[in-house]
Amino acid sequence: MTTAESAPAPSGTGDFDLGALLAERGAERYELHSRYLNHQLPRMLHTIGFDRVYERAEGAHFWDADGNDHLDMLAGFGVMGLGRHHPVVRKALHDVLDASLADLTRFDCQPLPGLLAERLLAHSPHLDRVFFGNSGTEAVEGALKFARFATGRPRILYCEHAFHGLTTGSLSVNGESGFRDGFAPLLPDTAVPLGDLDALERELRKQDVAALIVEPIQGKGVHASPPGYLRAAQELLHRHKALLIADEVQTGLGRTGDFYAYQHEQGVEPDLVCVAKALSGGYVPVGATLGKDWIFKKVYSSMDRVLVHSASFGANAQAMAAGLAVLSVMEKEGTVAHARRTGDLLRTRLAALTDRYELLADVRGRGLMIGIEFGRPRSLRLRSRWAMLQAARKGLFAQMVVVPLLQRHRILTQVSGDHMEVIKLIPPLVIDEEDVQRFVDAFTAVMDDAHDGGLVWEFGRTLVKQAVAHR
Repeated sequence: MTTAESAPAPSGTGDFDLGALLAERGAERYELHSRYLNHQLPRMLHTIGFDRVYERAEGAHFWDADGNDHLDMLAGFGVMGLGRHHPVVRKALHDVLDASLADLTRFDCQPLPGLLAERLLAHSPHLDRVFFGNSGTEAVEGALKFARFATGRPRILYCEHAFHGLTTGSLSVNGESGFRDGFAPLLPDTAVPLGDLDALERELRKQDVAALIVEPIQGKGVHASPPGYLRAAQELLHRHKALLIADEVQTGLGRTGDFYAYQHEQGVEPDLVCVAKALSGGYVPVGATLGKDWIFKKVYSSMDRVLVHSASFGANAQAMAAGLAVLSVMEKEGTVAHARRTGDLLRTRLAALTDRYELLADVRGRGLMIGIEFGRPRSLRLRSRWAMLQAARKGLFAQMVVVPLLQRHRILTQVSGDHMEVIKLIPPLVIDEEDVQRFVDAFTAVMDDAHDGGLVWEFGRTLVKQAVAHR
């Protein structure tokens, strides 16, 4: 009898019934999370009325337990670039599971990672090689390690208000103190203002800088790098033998109307690029660090160093199949161009409201990454209410807008960062003109209410009490 013949047969599907488990225990979702996971999440959701039960999803929409349709303008923090449950990505995952591949043997070379790397690199032809991990923060960690080793220097520069992840290395280049507090000591890295070339050059003169890591458009507040900054920074870095790392975890794969956000500026060719989120198709975690050949060859300089940087689940077949399917869909359906057109339409319609509402200070962004900023109103009546919120906690007005968008209009959005009066829109790249108008109509209704002194301010008083109580 052969080994294959002697192996036990797989058990029947009746041993585990996922549908039955969800039917039996699904109603306990908030209680289970409170007991076993982050107990503050359900508490927060209950407080602001976001504690809904969502039953199914498709594209840019999901439906609650009562069958109500919701518009998703958050995309799982950018993960759902193609929306939820794209049929091509679903089929690819079914196909790869049905293929029963000899995955993750670690001592062979499967075709899917090479094929996905080839497809990814075609969108950034100045780069040569790819390392696959499991998330955006892992992609950043890899880039930091590669930059340090390749240059022989210890220090990484990052921009104020940047967000690059929450593991220890990526947290060291996180520009928000709220995420860093209590986790010191971190790596010896240094923040510089986004767009400040003089500050960058002062640090580079110290000759210990390995790289600058930068989001072409910062997720916190939706602030784009000034025109010409990336090109000039790249020239400064290379003059001082340092590298440019572009964090495209959120901005990449069409989000800003180009495949990568750095491509908005001519002549910018980062030495390392980090991607993740939308590459997953919303199904299987995946991250990738793309880089130049000489960097990879320096890190992996001999057979002794073949595993000097690796990931247990990196380049697994399911993630690679999802990534290949995502790129195929984007190319065949013209997703990047669609995101550019739809984003321009949404931003234009929102920007037209700035003259109408004195609380609306700015609408900015690129493609389908849009920031809506609120500011101090002119009229005395609104100014006193604004001052009350600001005294309690900056960012409460933006939260006052987010909540009725969901509760009254069934549209999910997010405040762009702690202590920020900015709402960030990062919807699935597949939203259409009808979705755009639905959001604009809902946003207009909420802003009308805010300027008329309606229910929005009632909720504001509740938020003020909570903010003061938790000081």
